[in-house]
Amino acid sequence: MENKQKIVTIGGGAGSFMVLSGLKNLPVKLSAIVNMVDDGGSTGILRDEMGVLPPGDVRQCLIALSHSSQTLRELFGYRYADGRLGGHSFGNIFLSTLEKVTGGFDSAVTEAGKILRIRGYVLPVTLKKTRLVAVLKNDKEVFGEGKIYCNKSDLCDLKKLYLKPQVSLNPKIIPAIKDADKIVINPGDLYTSLIPNFLVKGLAQAIAKSKAKVIYVVNLMTKPGQNRWICS
Repeated sequence: MENKQKIVTIGGGAGSFMVLSGLKNLPVKLSAIVNMVDDGGSTGILRDEMGVLPPGDVRQCLIALSHSSQTLRELFGYRYADGRLGGHSFGNIFLSTLEKVTGGFDSAVTEAGKILRIRGYVLPVTLKKTRLVAVLKNDKEVFGEGKIYCNKSDLCDLKKLYLKPQVSLNPKIIPAIKDADKIVINPGDLYTSLIPNFLVKGLAQAIAKSKAKVIYVVNLMTKPGQNRWICS
């Protein structure tokens, strides 16, 4: 019997959802490394009010890898439109509550994966709380993924990105990358979905040591502030 290829994906948001939704139907073993700096919308409110890790990008990856019923997948993606829950996703609330019940986000993701009958593994890039910070050429700092994501002009003068505080890599990621045949860097927002993963200490080093073929899926669309030819 032929061994399945081991594929590790890296990213966050809709880009990871689309790549995983396609790959899950192939005879491969998947591990999805997920960005953990999201602090906008429903995720941001849950982070601030409940002190939990950001569930939004993880939720999308869980849904993408799910082989449960269509109804259950829609439930995890359902977003309330009215009332005090307006803007919140059921899946975000569920994961945040499960984190409290199980005592950790890693355990919450594992349990949610069982409920959704996922094929593969969803691996938060870190299990520590952190925020993304952009430093401009005039040394002004823009704090938070949400504010950086929405910025369309200042980032033309971006000097660097960093995490505050610096955080360690999820230990489950090292063996996944070591055993991978292919590493796929998903399409997505360059500054807020992709680069934050590589700012977590240990990820870039693990990839450099890996013998896997690295594939970068380039975005179809450009974004003001994140492409040199747009800023000129």
